[in-house]
Amino acid sequence: MTKKHQKPDWVPENAGAEFTTSVMSGVDGGHDGIPGQASVAVPRKHTPRRRRLTVDEYVAGVLAGDRNVLGQTITLVESNSQAHFDMGQEVLRQLIPHTGNSIRIGITGVPGAGKSTFIEALGLHLCEQGHKVAVLAVDPSSTVTRGSILGDKTRMELLSRDLRAFIRPSPSSGTLGGVTRKSRETILVCEAAGFDVILVETVGVGQSETTVRSMVDFFLLLMIAGAGDELQGIKKGIMELADALLVNKADGDNKLRANAARADYNRALHYLAPATEGWYTKAYTCSSLNGEGIDAIWKVIGDFRQHVTKNGAFERRRQRQTLDWVYSMVEEHLRASFFNHAGVGGIRKKIEEAVLNGHIPPTVAAQQLIHKYEGR
Repeated sequence: MTKKHQKPDWVPENAGAEFTTSVMSGVDGGHDGIPGQASVAVPRKHTPRRRRLTVDEYVAGVLAGDRNVLGQTITLVESNSQAHFDMGQEVLRQLIPHTGNSIRIGITGVPGAGKSTFIEALGLHLCEQGHKVAVLAVDPSSTVTRGSILGDKTRMELLSRDLRAFIRPSPSSGTLGGVTRKSRETILVCEAAGFDVILVETVGVGQSETTVRSMVDFFLLLMIAGAGDELQGIKKGIMELADALLVNKADGDNKLRANAARADYNRALHYLAPATEGWYTKAYTCSSLNGEGIDAIWKVIGDFRQHVTKNGAFERRRQRQTLDWVYSMVEEHLRASFFNHAGVGGIRKKIEEAVLNGHIPPTVAAQQLIHKYEGR
């Protein structure tokens, strides 16, 4: 019997191939599927198709904190369909006056640092204090497979069951800013829904740290004691972006090593320029397993927000990030337009061969491609 594939309820009506997730219905069978016995057709209850929401219904649902509408709204703004894009941008336009009231925290970590365990411990601690916490993942490397990276979300079982928390995996790639645009817009939607703490987790490596730094207020780097010299190159590049270093797994026999590592990192931080104007990056320790140090790092984040808000650095960073977002989307659009241009595609291979064979210099090659694009 042919199996039918159905779109999940949270996929917008008339969605195209940009939504690849489907739900497969079961195989009809009788007598609990016992081999050799006749199959009995079981009448199926007709489920009416979910009505497509209007812009006003999306906005009202998000502002009311309706989790179902929140999920549908995020799916809408993540869509690569032009029709969904236009509608999603109108929804965002109406939500923007209700955004900006959260603290946006970026979290990254060296391999084995216990990032997921820490995020769950911090999230649960904040929920117990009355905060509403959204955990978002950003993974620019997912553009290779154009798929959603669930990653460590499956391990945050306690936090995912807390109604005061909302966990969203990394979106698939797309045009006009791709993952970065979608992640930024998801932050805005979550803020409008009343989430006052946004935890943005890096899932990929390399590019994702810089990407997350460009969309958060506070950037936290998780470290471990005794990682070895093989990680020094990674640490140096990321440490320059961090507002705080946190040596995780400071428990049991590892506590002394964690405290020693904290002292070493603090000495190294004296030679690095602060990542945020007027704020001095320091190293701390915590244990995500027993909760020791979780409250202390949250206090550090609170002190950071108070300090940089007072000196104006908080608002300046937010404004700079918004303008950088605008121009990054312009660059993305121009790049896509250039490489999708029929004229450029017609001469590109020939020019590339000429450069590689040494017949023309790279500057001349670039000029020829640009002139073709501009129609000269």
